[in-house]
Amino acid sequence: MTRRLLISYLTLAALVLLCLEIPLGFVYSRGEREQVVNAAKDEAESVSAYAALSLAAGRAERDLPARVAHCAKRIGGKVVVVAASGATLATSHPGDTSVSGALADRPGIAAALRGTSTVDVRTSTIGGVEYLSVAAPVGQEAQPVGAVWLTVPTRTVHERVHHVWLLLALGGLAALTAVAVVGFAFARWAGRPIRELERATHELAEGGGRFTPVTITKGPPEVRSLAAAFNRTAARLAHLLASQRAFAGEASHQLKTPLAALRLRLENMEPDVAARARGSLTAAVTETDRLARMVEHLLAMARLEEHAAIPATVDLGTVCAERHRTWQPLFARENVSLALFTGSVGPVLAVPGAVEQIMDNLLSNALRASPPGSTVTIELRMPAPPRRALRDSRPRWVDLHVTDEGPGMTEEQRARAFDRFWRAPGAPKGGSGLGLALVQRLAHAGGGEATLHAAATGGLDVVIRLPSVRPPAEGHGPGTDRPRSTRRREAPALPA
Repeated sequence: MTRRLLISYLTLAALVLLCLEIPLGFVYSRGEREQVVNAAKDEAESVSAYAALSLAAGRAERDLPARVAHCAKRIGGKVVVVAASGATLATSHPGDTSVSGALADRPGIAAALRGTSTVDVRTSTIGGVEYLSVAAPVGQEAQPVGAVWLTVPTRTVHERVHHVWLLLALGGLAALTAVAVVGFAFARWAGRPIRELERATHELAEGGGRFTPVTITKGPPEVRSLAAAFNRTAARLAHLLASQRAFAGEASHQLKTPLAALRLRLENMEPDVAARARGSLTAAVTETDRLARMVEHLLAMARLEEHAAIPATVDLGTVCAERHRTWQPLFARENVSLALFTGSVGPVLAVPGAVEQIMDNLLSNALRASPPGSTVTIELRMPAPPRRALRDSRPRWVDLHVTDEGPGMTEEQRARAFDRFWRAPGAPKGGSGLGLALVQRLAHAGGGEATLHAAATGGLDVVIRLPSVRPPAEGHGPGTDRPRSTRRREAPALPA
């Protein structure tokens, strides 16, 4: 912020200086030019009037040389008086070849002998006078008796103009330096509260709700007001996070224990319940289990929302194999086959413990939806990347598919399946309606996504896409949709 403010100040100051100094420099150069031209005209007219009087009195040869020499000395230039015939009557520099010879052939002197005053001025690129000569007629303009030719050196004018431009440039640099110093101090003063707010924001984000209030007594009023609003918002957020953390910690004990005791009491009542009431007792136990799972899912989602865990490297193949071994006896007891297809997909990024929770929820849902004699498949795939540049830095993905052969879902049901507490019509009893919502949250926390598709076998294909850690160079080439290594199949034998 300080750098941006300083650049804006310097840019604005530079524009103002350019708009002021450039016109000022050109105005000064034009004023110097006009001053030199007017002075040369005045001198030429003065010498012309004196020469006319001297010629009329017959004292030209005696008085003109002294007058011409005095004028040339005063202006620091050269003065020549020419007769109507072209002969030189007087010159300030007798030995100078540039003021001798056929003077009457020079354009300025020829025009003056015809009665016309001329001024020859050549200007440099910055407006200073580079060369100046003035010719004026002597006597009546209708019948001049001679001409005066005057040249003025312009080096002094050049030096004066260049000196002024240099002073303007130095003044502009000095002004920019002063603006930079003052602007830097002001930018630091204005940006210090913003930096304090940034520090407090990072502390709040990384401290899990713990932060130090920002005490800002200096700076613009708007920033002080923003700091006060931030302190109020951060304090309220810290209070909410602390309340949620306390709820998640207390609820895990206050809810689990009564539910476990309730289920134990219901099971102990089974011997004393009449046969006609056994169905109600079983339903009560089932609802108790459903409530326990719902509490577990709610607490898991609360912990996930409370702790913004950083994704880490997870060996997806190893996790899938371990969950396959854990769930295989349960599937075998329900006469459902659990197959595993893995390949060399490499590690992925995921929140620690998230893949295990995802697998448990998906396999639990698949087991409840699968009829006896069907198969649930776990498969890892690495989708083919699109054609792109070799140095493309976009991430690669690994897809985890859990496919069952159950009744499946319609397109409308799949669109709502990730909503909290939503359950498909006719779904088996015991579900909480939070499993897929938790799966989606866990996938998003690791930078991936969760989608539902209709399986080719008529059931549901749940796809969990997670970012791969494997560099693109180690992947398979375009046009393939399977890893190059041989897949491994692990499936239990169907019970007899």
